[in-house]
Amino acid sequence: MNAIEEKFKEIEINLDSVNLKGNLRFLENSKGIIIFSHGSGSSRLSIRNNYVAGLLLDMGFSSLLFDLLTTSEDVVYENRFDIPLLSKRLLEVTKWVSNNKETKDLNIGFFGASTGAASALTAAAKLGKKVKAVVSRGGRPDLAMDVLNEIKSPTLLIVGGYDKAVIELNKKVQSLMPGICELKIVPGASHLFQEQGKLEAVAKLSGEWFAKYLN
Repeated sequence: MNAIEEKFKEIEINLDSVNLKGNLRFLENSKGIIIFSHGSGSSRLSIRNNYVAGLLLDMGFSSLLFDLLTTSEDVVYENRFDIPLLSKRLLEVTKWVSNNKETKDLNIGFFGASTGAASALTAAAKLGKKVKAVVSRGGRPDLAMDVLNEIKSPTLLIVGGYDKAVIELNKKVQSLMPGICELKIVPGASHLFQEQGKLEAVAKLSGEWFAKYLN
């Protein structure tokens, strides 16, 4: 097994009620661990989130991507937008990370994509300063409007320049956040940042944010 393979593990996270599958990228002497909360209809296999996680690994950050829903739960379409349920799962997995022997000493950041940004912010509001920083990619943080005033984690909102409606939603959220909150617009990027070089820009901005606040 080579060094790259040794950093990547498929794991099963055993919670009280369910078992969730995850992908753990782990670095010795890591700068911290980033827990990903994906958007509706996505999973731990998200091509975009795995790509960003790989680039964050190069920057010195461990990461965990996991399925917020079981296969049977995901069949129920409404579950994909059940922010309280998704936030509960993120809270439980964060507790698992804090108790896992490999990751328990690492500072924690959240990375939320699309609707996953709402579950990331909702969980961060409950965890307080335990979550050192949050990044939202093309996110819908407006779906966490009820908890914005409780968030203590420095938050970075990244939106594509072509994603006009989501830019406005993120501007509104930024105006309501009581703590550190910055909005970065990536020129020439659509909602999914599928244009050449745009996900790299997301990863660079995210890595800089996590480096600033996780240490």
